[in-house]
Amino acid sequence: MTSDVVIGNARLILGDCRDILPTLGKVDAVVTDPPYGIGWKTPVSPKRPKSGWTVFGDDKPFDPSDFLVFPCIMWGANHYASRLPDSAGWLVWDKRCGMAANDQSDCEMAFCNFGGSARIFRKVWNGGGSLLAENGPERAIHPTQKPVSLMRWCLGFLPNAETILDPFMGSGTTGVAAVQMGRKFIGIEREPKYFDIACKRIEDAQRQGDFFVEAAA
Repeated sequence: MTSDVVIGNARLILGDCRDILPTLGKVDAVVTDPPYGIGWKTPVSPKRPKSGWTVFGDDKPFDPSDFLVFPCIMWGANHYASRLPDSAGWLVWDKRCGMAANDQSDCEMAFCNFGGSARIFRKVWNGGGSLLAENGPERAIHPTQKPVSLMRWCLGFLPNAETILDPFMGSGTTGVAAVQMGRKFIGIEREPKYFDIACKRIEDAQRQGDFFVEAAA
């Protein structure tokens, strides 16, 4: 089943990116958080009512080769670094900012293939409180959700990229950031429940887009 939805400057496609990528027109950059190939699921905890979530496609090694032809930022790349070329321009998200470690990683890392120096983004991301601030009462809406501010920071390294592609869109955070920054966006997601969430979030961002674009300028 496929679905193709246009919301302002964003095109959202429900389907498998392996089938859809050859049909797309020109894109300027890929910014994504793909399945890492680690068989991950959310830790089981009484404080996590949605514990046990899994990520589709995470049960097999991730092959990044299709995306290396574009300027790209790919999160979780330390898990598949052996399949990437050398690069000095890694991005690091410090999730603790001096706080004590918990049962998740202190940081996350993204591979970049367009040069530059290693850079650090600092934003505390510490379970339910962070998700509540990001999503409101909905809290966690995707098991590997990232902050919109992190993805806006990523897009800042690609100032000339007019059209951004996220082939593993999830709940649409990259698309929200792109809309807020006045970029065009193409997002692909194969799970209908996350696709629907992404459509709603990006539609909401589109309504507020002028405010964010002016603020960014």
